Amino acid sequence: MDKMMDSPWVLRIIALILACLLFFSVRTELSPLNKTITSEQTTVIRDVPVDVFYDDKNLIVTGIPKTVDVTIKGPMPLVIQAQTSKDFSVFVDLSKLLIGEHNVALKYENISDKLQVTLDPATVKVSIEEKVTQEFRVDPEMNNRLIEQGYILEGMTANPATVYVTGPKSVIENISYVKATVTGEKGMKEPFSQVATVKVLDRDLNKLDVKIEPETVKVQVDIGAYSRELPVVLKEVGKTDGIIVNKLTFNPTTVKVYGRKSIIDALTAIPVEVDLSKITESKTYEFDVKLPEGVTSSSASKIKVKADITKVEQETTTTTTTTTTPAPTPDAKPDTKPDSKPDAKPDPNPNPSPPSEESNDHSEDNTTTEKTEDIDS
Repeated sequence: MDKMMDSPWVLRIIALILACLLFFSVRTELSPLNKTITSEQTTVIRDVPVDVFYDDKNLIVTGIPKTVDVTIKGPMPLVIQAQTSKDFSVFVDLSKLLIGEHNVALKYENISDKLQVTLDPATVKVSIEEKVTQEFRVDPEMNNRLIEQGYILEGMTANPATVYVTGPKSVIENISYVKATVTGEKGMKEPFSQVATVKVLDRDLNKLDVKIEPETVKVQVDIGAYSRELPVVLKEVGKTDGIIVNKLTFNPTTVKVYGRKSIIDALTAIPVEVDLSKITESKTYEFDVKLPEGVTSSSASKIKVKADITKVEQETTTTTTTTTTPAPTPDAKPDTKPDSKPDAKPDPNPNPSPPSEESNDHSEDNTTTEKTEDIDS
């Protein structure tokens, strides 16, 4: 045994074996570190915001995505660090570009050079346009089917009535509608107010990507019963007594009536009865408006009627018959002889009647006549 240990070859073999054991033990200890250093990993970081650099006071840019997906590949520790910290950024610099369309590449920063980075998308087509702000009127709208039957939408107003829309010049010129839509449950029949979001639409009712200020407005919705304006027609009733009605004028000449649409649309006029027996002089009278069946209310409950009349006076004629009897004169003598002599001569000196008797008043003549008639009889 001692001789073997003294042999140089034995010592050399033992040294070789020990060297091999040492080699494999060291390799085993260093193996995990080597794997950590040399192994690679690939990961995708999604929805990374894109920063854009340009003159945002005078220009507006379209075509830039809000986010991109970033794929990184490299040593595991670096990949894990980038994924955890997310201290890198993706950007595009348009500050030196003119107005128009351009294809630009997205860039990144604060990522280790030992990592392989891929952006999705890597390039984008952008449009640089003049920034325009314009004022537009807001048109409120609502589905009329939400209104109860027998009621109508009388009007809607938005507060504020206008909004300011900012966007590219080409988009602003393509605006056709600025709407504020009111929603609600079916069966509406009373006025109400609601806050509605403003939408900007083109001719084809496509929503446009613009900035609206303010983004919401308060809409006042006025709902009322269905109504129509109808003419008033006077209907004369009763009889006049001792008067002639020359003319009747009335006010108002039209009234607004409310009710179901089918009933109101069937009416052509509103008759008002004027009782002529109540008209006694030329002045203004009031008569009630009697609503037709199915009409709920009207804008006027009474009609003022101005009457122009003429009173008729009744003339009574009285006829008096007077019988006169002639009376004999004191100087007259009764004629006892009949006038039978045709050749008798008249008295050459007749005594004419005194003038005073002919100039007496009417009463004296009547008395004389009565006496004369009595004598003749």
